[in-house]
Amino acid sequence: MATKKLRVGVCGFFIECNRWAPVSTREMFGAALDLAGDRLQAELERTQPRTLPDCAGFVAQMNRLGPWEPVALRMAAAQPGGPVEHAFFVELREDIEARLLAAGPLDAVFISSHGAALTTESDDPDGELFERIRALVGPALPVLAVFDLHCNVSERMTRALSAFVAYRCNPHTDLRERGEEAARHLHALLARGPGVVEMVRLPFVPPATAQLVAPGTPYADLIALGQTRVAGPILNVSLCGGFALADCDKCGFSVVVTARDGARDAAATLALEMAGIVWRSRQKFVSKLTPLASAVQAALEAGQPGAAPLILADVADNPGAGGGGNTVTLLQALLAAGVRGALLGVFTDPALASEAHERGVDADFTARLNRDSGAAPFAAALQHDARVLALSDGNFVGVRGMVKGSQLSMGPSALLDLGGVRVAVISERQQLLDPAQLTVLGVDLTSVRTLVVKSRGHFRAAFDEFAPPERILEVDCPGLTTPNLKTLAWTRMPRPVYPIDEHASWNP
Repeated sequence: MATKKLRVGVCGFFIECNRWAPVSTREMFGAALDLAGDRLQAELERTQPRTLPDCAGFVAQMNRLGPWEPVALRMAAAQPGGPVEHAFFVELREDIEARLLAAGPLDAVFISSHGAALTTESDDPDGELFERIRALVGPALPVLAVFDLHCNVSERMTRALSAFVAYRCNPHTDLRERGEEAARHLHALLARGPGVVEMVRLPFVPPATAQLVAPGTPYADLIALGQTRVAGPILNVSLCGGFALADCDKCGFSVVVTARDGARDAAATLALEMAGIVWRSRQKFVSKLTPLASAVQAALEAGQPGAAPLILADVADNPGAGGGGNTVTLLQALLAAGVRGALLGVFTDPALASEAHERGVDADFTARLNRDSGAAPFAAALQHDARVLALSDGNFVGVRGMVKGSQLSMGPSALLDLGGVRVAVISERQQLLDPAQLTVLGVDLTSVRTLVVKSRGHFRAAFDEFAPPERILEVDCPGLTTPNLKTLAWTRMPRPVYPIDEHASWNP
């Protein structure tokens, strides 16, 4: 008897939104990823598609598991930023709905999601999209989604889903594996009955710098414990630390459990049990930031002969969480102190990169950083004598960590020498994720004594050979992505919530 060829709708909406960052526009999605219909279908068939790795992993695993047909709907993704233009989201949602209706009978729907989106009019566009998809496909059809572990989870989201799969690594090096996992769950649900998702959200918002998943960290221990509970009808246990900077009523550490066979009671019991364990561990999620003066002193010492290389993480200006990648507080302090052997990577300033290309290699000029920033948050202007050391179109292929093997672009880029401190200036806002972003500008990392990164933590997966964890300092500077949560002007965060409110309590 011939095996039925499954038809699975594939779509996505992926962005992490910082309440205080500038609005994310349709142009930003267009520049990153926005494909539909035949264009998305062609991408799904490529060995190295432009989609996120979770989708590529899902497709590859489905190919291995048996006959199937991916039915491309629409997929849109953008760099982390502010709330999405609501009109664009509505257009995207309605387009996915129309394509879903036109697709004919499907056996399942797969969604590539982040889970921490906002729009200028909605705090739960993810839940709205999932809810509309569920309404169109009916209550029985499996609908599965893969999420960032920094997602903010609502009941509206979980009620609409048959399976919920969040990353288990931070830095996020397991996207492909989670897509593969979702494909296996799909086959399990088709064989063993309905999937159910239960969630418990805690009044607990750990700062992003405390959510590292590495041996010995509290988050790693909790995630590992959750995996020991996957057995019988329990398909997945996701521990989602959340994204506090969204400042919405979905914020909070969420435990999400997926079960097959309609085993809702088992899923709910386990979610509550794991939530209690997380709550009792909350005081271990501490953000240990280094004062600016101490970081500068460490950089001065790193420049001395025989000193070990150092990484300074400018965590409050992380483009991976909505930062502009262009604050100058740390750079100014390094220049004023006369630090030598330092490299800042990467600094987003299209106008400065363009001027460097016009002037050419070896040109000396007065570099004006952030000349076009206007009222951009925290993007103060800075002028300094500079020399153009190297130029690049900014295209690179990742060699380590999260983007290994991916073809990406920083736009026109330049390496400038500001006198002891080199700055890699780029045009397309992004965080430093891979050594290739520097080597395309001719940087020999062995010449760098202090590497200054505009990133919260994803750089760790790619620069582990440059400096060990004990030589990485997270610097306390101002910025849109500060982990100092008590300093922010919250407007929608549920209160009280730990650690912003140390007296916060939870009664299961």
